[in-house]
Amino acid sequence: MEFSQLKKNLKKDFSSFPVLKVALLADSASQFFNQALRGYGYSQGINLEIWEADYDQIYQTIIDEHSFLYSQSPDFIIIYQSSQKLISDFYKKKLSEKQSFAKTHKQFIEQLTNLINSRLNANIIFINYPEINDSVFGNYTNKTTASFLYQLRLMNLNLMELAINVKNVNICDLSTIQNFIGRSTLSSDKMYITADSVLSLDALPVIAKNINDIIQAYQGKFKKCLILDLDNTLWGGIIGDDGVEGIQIGDLGIGKAFSKFQQWIKQLKERGIILAVCSKNTEHIAKEPFEKHPDMELRLEDIAVFVANWNNKADNIRHIQSILNIGFDSMVFLDDNPFERGIVKKEIPEITVPDLPEDPAEYLSFLYQQNLFETTSFTEEDTKRNDQYREEAERAVLLQTFTNEADYLQSLEMKAEIQPVNKFSLPRAAQLTQRSNQFNLRTIRYTEEQMNAIITDPNKFTLSVSLKDKFGEYGLISLIILHKTSKDQLFIDTWIMSCRVLKRNVEEFVLNKMVNLAAINGCQSLRGEYLPTQKNGLVKDHYKNLGFTNIDGYWQLPVNEYKIKHTHIQN
Repeated sequence: MEFSQLKKNLKKDFSSFPVLKVALLADSASQFFNQALRGYGYSQGINLEIWEADYDQIYQTIIDEHSFLYSQSPDFIIIYQSSQKLISDFYKKKLSEKQSFAKTHKQFIEQLTNLINSRLNANIIFINYPEINDSVFGNYTNKTTASFLYQLRLMNLNLMELAINVKNVNICDLSTIQNFIGRSTLSSDKMYITADSVLSLDALPVIAKNINDIIQAYQGKFKKCLILDLDNTLWGGIIGDDGVEGIQIGDLGIGKAFSKFQQWIKQLKERGIILAVCSKNTEHIAKEPFEKHPDMELRLEDIAVFVANWNNKADNIRHIQSILNIGFDSMVFLDDNPFERGIVKKEIPEITVPDLPEDPAEYLSFLYQQNLFETTSFTEEDTKRNDQYREEAERAVLLQTFTNEADYLQSLEMKAEIQPVNKFSLPRAAQLTQRSNQFNLRTIRYTEEQMNAIITDPNKFTLSVSLKDKFGEYGLISLIILHKTSKDQLFIDTWIMSCRVLKRNVEEFVLNKMVNLAAINGCQSLRGEYLPTQKNGLVKDHYKNLGFTNIDGYWQLPVNEYKIKHTHIQN
């Protein structure tokens, strides 16, 4: 998307889009940056209300507790210091100051972060520093702490460490963007000299996309599943014609490109992306490379759902979605065939279907630049996700053998563990609030720091629910946050559940526990609320179906009248 198109978007109607407040603080001219961010936000269905700080007033704006930054309470704060301005500051320093330039900068960034976090509840996006080698030392620049390049690289490392340690700090990786598009495309020396505008108009759409990717991820909009074609996508050749020995994969020729591609896909799976196969093939033939080829990086156990037949691919993707029970907008479909891509795009417009290059050697570099799999967190639980969905596919097969749902549930031999959120489960609990969209009654997002405050509040209670059955462990599948009010009520602040356990009696099991907790703490009723979003219509009648009564927009359930609901879950 070009900057001119983003600018045209600004004239369109944003009124139906959810509003997010953004503060943009830059050390150089940022009006075009502002336009690109808002214009790209429109293409993603978000109304970004952006407030720009005064020119080159980053420090002053954050230091001043009376600045408009704090009165507007932004959801996101973008901080952009340019390498060009930093090198000017660097040149003004004495030798000893140059050698400690990055250390001083680290202290400066940490001070800004601490000030913001002490006054606001906002996510911070730092834009990191593209490299500038001023050639003052030639190649010796890599051997001396007095070089600007050494200090710049150290500043980028310091930013990464800050983002690791402070959960609401994020980085837009401008340094990597420069690697993709080139320095001459990223910035214009002429524009910087004449207008103090560092970023070129050609680069702004790419940067705006990356920042919007971070913002979207915090809104729970990110990709969870990668669906793969096989022939000429995962390997070269056609398995039905060439056989296992004839397909191209391994270390020779173009086979190396497919092997590298598979290695990357396997890393996505290890990170928590669900893998599925959708191929026009005979199933047992399509599975042979996964089972028999020594150079295959991916194996059948890496695939959560394997669909190979001669049906329409759009229909097969719908089948995959019905098993995984996630939104189409959470899926990416990769296929080398433009015709098949076109059908899926037309039939399922919500799904992301990148137009892969014709040359498989370019698959990876192309996909690197697409940045399809943004996330805001990573936990050990994520590494188990693909296996959990593969087990869910096995449950779906078992379900077909039963005519009675109760008998099916009983056959699963489900066991649940329910306990308060603790220091160990806190990261995953916070992640659930960030990621869950469908079964989420109020869709309130919490950071780890905020979750930590909740679990230490004597008037708040948490329940984390883990489930397992004879097929395996679902992991942490439900989170409840309750708030005891002054009216002897227990308010359900958050009720989140994984859609993988729908129709497993988990809702009833959890409600039994909440009523018991309310009674123990002297509360006479549970009080719930449903706040509709574009994605949580699934739970519109949740409280009604569980026996709550709607009173003035809130759902009430008297504790003393409650009858324990039967479930097929053992505690």
